[in-house]
Amino acid sequence: MPMSDVLPFGDLRVTDRSSSHAILPLAVRDLTLRTDDATMLDGLTFDLGRTGCTMIMGPNGAGKSLLLKLLHGLMPPTSGYIDWAGHTATQATVRQALVFQKPVLLRRSVAANLDFVLKARGKDMAERARLLDHVGLSHKASQPARLLSGGEAQRLALARALATEPEVLFLDEPTASLDPASVLAIEGIVAQAQARGVRIVFVTHDIGQARRMADDVIFLHRGRVVEHTPAAMFFLTPQSDAARDYLNGRIVV
Repeated sequence: MPMSDVLPFGDLRVTDRSSSHAILPLAVRDLTLRTDDATMLDGLTFDLGRTGCTMIMGPNGAGKSLLLKLLHGLMPPTSGYIDWAGHTATQATVRQALVFQKPVLLRRSVAANLDFVLKARGKDMAERARLLDHVGLSHKASQPARLLSGGEAQRLALARALATEPEVLFLDEPTASLDPASVLAIEGIVAQAQARGVRIVFVTHDIGQARRMADDVIFLHRGRVVEHTPAAMFFLTPQSDAARDYLNGRIVV
């Protein structure tokens, strides 16, 4: 494969997934990430169950994307631990997929982007047609992937992630800057994955989206978990000043 086709570390893990051991529930304890001059995440502790959609929310710079990278095993914490049902984050990553805000697509056709994953997984190539139909891209199969619109590219990224049959799907603001129709389509694909038992962990700034999709909300502020509550409680009676200000459209720093 030419170097121009190499995916960035973390966009897609094409790895043997022979282990049948589940990686849920998740326990995070005292998770801390420091750089030379700052504490980016400070003592995060929370649990996630086997099912549902967890929305991670908070102002810019709160540490949302960093948290996803730690949970997905893309970088080590400074201290604390991540326990995926007895597995480390690095061990659990083969049963996970991560979709970024800006998908990186191979310099190939739409169909070939899926073929890359399916071949690496040793899966039936007939699965390609089902996945393309599932995300509404069957008519784009022969088109160069990098000519897709933003919403179409994100749907292809989701199809590529779902081709790995993840137990956990991480989404890092996948609908940011997309038109309403694309947002609706992507939310529908994610909801169907959740209905099939995929655990969803979703970073968003879109309060309406969180209201539509969340079962629970982790709210981060200044690198700390200031709330982790069921979604209905979070939106009706947020317990922290930061969350109340955020939901009321005030600037939170």
